[in-house]
This record gives sequence, C-alpha cells and structure tokens, in this order.
Amino acid sequence: MEAYLLDWLSLLLRWAHVIVGIAWIGASFYFIWLDNHLEPSQDAKLAGELWAIHGGGFYNARKFKLGPDRLPATLHWFKWEAYWTWMTGFALLILVYYASAEVYLIDPAVMQLSKAMAIGIGLGFLVLGYAIYEALCRSPLAKNDTALAAVLFLLLALAAWGLTKIFGGRGAFIHYGAMLGTIMVANVAHIIIPGQRRMVAAISEGRAPDGRDAAMGKQRSVHNTYFTLPAVFTMISGHYPMTWHWLALVALTLAGALVRVWFVMRHKGRAPIAVLLAGIALIAFTAWLMKPKTEEAGPLVSFDDVKRVIDSRCVSCHAEKPAFAGLSEAPKGVKLDTAARIRAQRTQIHQQTVLSRAMPPGNLTGLSDMERDLLDRWVRMK
Repeated sequence: MEAYLLDWLSLLLRWAHVIVGIAWIGASFYFIWLDNHLEPSQDAKLAGELWAIHGGGFYNARKFKLGPDRLPATLHWFKWEAYWTWMTGFALLILVYYASAEVYLIDPAVMQLSKAMAIGIGLGFLVLGYAIYEALCRSPLAKNDTALAAVLFLLLALAAWGLTKIFGGRGAFIHYGAMLGTIMVANVAHIIIPGQRRMVAAISEGRAPDGRDAAMGKQRSVHNTYFTLPAVFTMISGHYPMTWHWLALVALTLAGALVRVWFVMRHKGRAPIAVLLAGIALIAFTAWLMKPKTEEAGPLVSFDDVKRVIDSRCVSCHAEKPAFAGLSEAPKGVKLDTAARIRAQRTQIHQQTVLSRAMPPGNLTGLSDMERDLLDRWVRMK
C-alpha cells in the first residue's frame, strides 16, 4: 500500500509540475514574443505597442519605456508560475531521486557514494551553479552579452562533464536541468520581481523608475528563455538513455538554445535560417555520434541462458508482481517474467542493458559484463 500511495504522490506532483511549468513557459515565451513585436508609437513615453486578435476579440498592448505617470488600480504580476514550477520540481527531486538515491542517482560504476554524500553533492551543484551564474551576471562581463553567453556555455559544459563523472546518467542529467531551473526561478525571485517592485514604488512616489532595474530584468528574462528548451530536454531525458553522455548533453543544450535564438530573431522579422539549421544539425550529429556500434555476433546463445540472466537480474522489478521493495507495478509497464515477454522486449532489453547500460539502475542486481555480453550476442543472432 505504501508503494501504491507513493506512486500516486509522484503522479500528482509530476502532473502539477507540468501544469505550472506550461503556465510559466507560456507566459515567458509570450512576453518575449510581445517585446519583439512592438511597433513604434507616436507617444514618446511608449517603447512600442501592437494590436492582436485572439479568442474572438481584439487586444491593444502597449509597453512604457519605464512606467506610466500613474499606476492602474489593478496591476498583474507574473511570478507564482515560476515559484510553483520550482517547488513542484524540487519536491519531485526529493521524492524520486533523493528518497531512492541508490536506484536513480548513484551508479557504483561511475563513483562509489553513500546516499547522504550523493544528496549533498546534488544540492551543492544547485547552490554553486546559481552562485557562479549570479557572480558573472553582476560582474563587468555582464555588459557584453556575447562574452557572457560564451563563458556561461563553457561553465555549463564543465558542469555537464562533472555531473556525469559523479552520478549515473539519469541523476546527472536531472541535476543539470535542476541547476538551470534553479537559476531561472532565482532570476525571477531575486532580480526580476524585486526590480519591478522598486519600479512600482518609484512611480507611486512620483519618481522616475531606475532604468537599471528594467535593463537587468530584461537581460535575465532573455537568459531564462534560452535556458528553457535545454531544461525541458533534461526532464524527458530519463526515458532516453542513449543520450546519457556529457557531450550529448552539451550539444543538445546548444541545439536547444540555437532553436530558441532563431525563434526570437524571427519575432523581430530577421531570422537567418542558418541558425535554425545549426541547431537541427547539432541534434542530428548527436544522434549519429551516439549510435550503437555494429559488431558481428559471437557464439550462439541459448534462450535458456538468456532467461536465467533475466530471471536473476531483472524480474525482481519487471514482473506482474514485482518483488523489489517499494515497487507496486513494473517500471514503465515492462514485464519480463515469461519467455514470450522476454522475446517481445528483446530490442528494449538490448538498448537498456547493453547499449546504454542504464539497467539495472545503479546495477543494483549486479548484472555482470559477461551477462551483458551474452544478452548482446543473443539479440544480434540472426
């Protein structure tokens, strides 16, 4: 019953995380689009305005250079979407990756870690990642967006490499994404919203808002929009272990950013197709780079030998009624407790146990290299 309730808690948290994440990303993308579609206005106080039609009605949006002379009675803020996305995501990190660190976070083949040590390192990456990012954004380097972006990319590449040398692929990728998500929500909580509060206070007191608050808020919003696609990729990467390599993570981070760059440029009316093609080419190159090696099958393998390996190393989880503590259902519904089910899943078995070595998680059941080789030869048999 405990495992069943935990499954429901995980489901509801994931559902909530996706819902509030859609709200945050949707609002973020919309305002980037809005900013880049503003048309010149005859009003000198306006940075621009535009007309739009949606849902059967017309809208007229205007943006002030700093602020109106008087505040309206109702002013809408956009912050809780970001806060709840991070809170639900962090709750999932605790529930899935920290509560079961020995399964989803620690891989003895990568580094021998205690559960407490692994959790501490994971949290340290989130804090240190944000601290370094914030220091760079407050340094003179922040005056040059291109230079800042180059340094941030190099540091993200270093983080990707470091995480994959500490954790298993699933844990490394999710912490990379959690680090990006932490930076993004911190931008909202510590820069964008406080700056907007100061701007509102200035107008209320009859003072001109500080242009630095507006400029810094805009810069952090742009950073957030470029971090979004890489962060979303890490959320789904746990289902695709063929990507679990630090070079793939770096390449797909850059690809996601380039695709987003192209869309932002397209909003402004000038979008060189080379930028989009570069992002797509990086994805294609990554897929080619990570493709499985083609090797000749070795000596013939009997199915009885294969079934013995599956029974001893896999069936404790992947069965009609899993025997592994904490599981009420077979992960992803994959069941390998009959000969027919094993044969039907041979391609997935090969991908998960041989090509990516993602299974068993953390190699909890001790699947040996000889056994992986046996499974490899079985799948390659004609």
